[in-house]
Amino acid sequence: MDHGQFQKVAGVAAGAAVVAGIAAVATGRLPRWLRITVVLGVTMLAVAGGLWGWRYVTAPKTLTVATGSLGGETPKVVTALAARLAAAKAPVRLQVIDKGSVLDATEAFSSGEVDLVVGRSDVGDLGDARAVVVVSNIVVLLVTPPGSKITEIAELKGKTVGVISGPVNRAVVAALEREYDLDHLKVTFRDLVVTDAPAAVASKQVAAILVVMPLTEKYLTLLRSLFPTSRQSPGLIPIEAAGAIAAVSRAFESYDVPKGTLRGSPPVPDDDLTTLRVPVHLLIRKTVDEDTVAALAKAIMDVRRDLVGEYPLLAQIAAPSTDSDAFVPIHPGAAAYFDGDVKTFFDKWGDQIFYGSMLLGGLTSVAAAAWRFMARDLGREINALAGLRGFSERIEAAADEPALTGIERQIDAILHAELDRIATRDPDAADPAALSLAIHRLERLIARRRAALAGTPPAAPSGPPPGSTTADTAGPAVAEPQHA
Repeated sequence: MDHGQFQKVAGVAAGAAVVAGIAAVATGRLPRWLRITVVLGVTMLAVAGGLWGWRYVTAPKTLTVATGSLGGETPKVVTALAARLAAAKAPVRLQVIDKGSVLDATEAFSSGEVDLVVGRSDVGDLGDARAVVVVSNIVVLLVTPPGSKITEIAELKGKTVGVISGPVNRAVVAALEREYDLDHLKVTFRDLVVTDAPAAVASKQVAAILVVMPLTEKYLTLLRSLFPTSRQSPGLIPIEAAGAIAAVSRAFESYDVPKGTLRGSPPVPDDDLTTLRVPVHLLIRKTVDEDTVAALAKAIMDVRRDLVGEYPLLAQIAAPSTDSDAFVPIHPGAAAYFDGDVKTFFDKWGDQIFYGSMLLGGLTSVAAAAWRFMARDLGREINALAGLRGFSERIEAAADEPALTGIERQIDAILHAELDRIATRDPDAADPAALSLAIHRLERLIARRRAALAGTPPAAPSGPPPGSTTADTAGPAVAEPQHA
């Protein structure tokens, strides 16, 4: 769960808690059945909000990925990978967009059209890109037609080299020109499409072909088809300065093509051959959260095994370089997965939950104290003892029986309201013993005034009220109050 998702779920839970608290306070004086209804409604709302939050968090996240390659192999492989992720119910899914070429795919990524791209390290601006996995490694091959006597780059002097997918391979051509001073040797590079290459070779318009491709059987077969049928096999020109080129242009790596890669018998090349290699990464923006990238890297590594038999290119998927000075830095989320350092929810949020709960408890206590402080004066104003204090003078001044009856009703209303507050444990409610004493005192005064108005002596009191003292009961006896 990422930080944004956690905040959304926490917000839903906090909102439900606030609503429940407000309902509990606001419905304290409502009938019991209505309070039960309100509480059940709030509970159902909280449960629904929790379920919605859980569904939102656990819903798979879909990312768009742009691809493109020679022969269209990469889009097919990535599409199969995306289908497998969906079938495996992975938390992160891929929506593949075929842009036709690596160059167009990289431009779509740079413009923000897509979330990811299968991109080469020597193509486009990778400043904001981070590697999720290495998809494959493509190799630079300088291939000569069957029967050619050219065995090294210097022998290309004054000749033309055809470049398959020329716009994508500009950086490769530039690196070779710098290292071997090909401008001085008057070597010309000419862009070719795959379908035009056989005719260019047959007519000897080009002395060699430069192609950058994975070393898989499908691409090797495609390479052999570029040359006319012959008993002899095409040749390969080594790039002996590959190490020096890689030291200057860090997008490239030095690589040895294994003996017999192009043909087994007789082997072509006849020994390991030094050339350049270009890593192809699945790239994502560095701003994407770590949890999403870690989940994507894990899902890809889990499902690729099931597809290797049908798509051998997937066998080349590997972890990117975790070196801090890598030319294409690995995304922290992918690094956490490959290093086995993916943090669980409690690893990431345990401290925040612990200290947050402590802070919430403290704030709750402070809020309760502040509420009691602010409500204290109001409580005093409506406290029954303060309200009953002025009834003594009113009773003494009552001129007739209806006036006394009205005072009794007012006292009863105050008493009933205060008993409700005592039942709900209102902190500002009057002390029950003091309330009983005050009511008893007023009842005696009413009985005395009623007797005085009737011209009869008052009856002796039946006994002291609970919590009263002998001094409290001293005085003339009073008749039993009417409302007792």
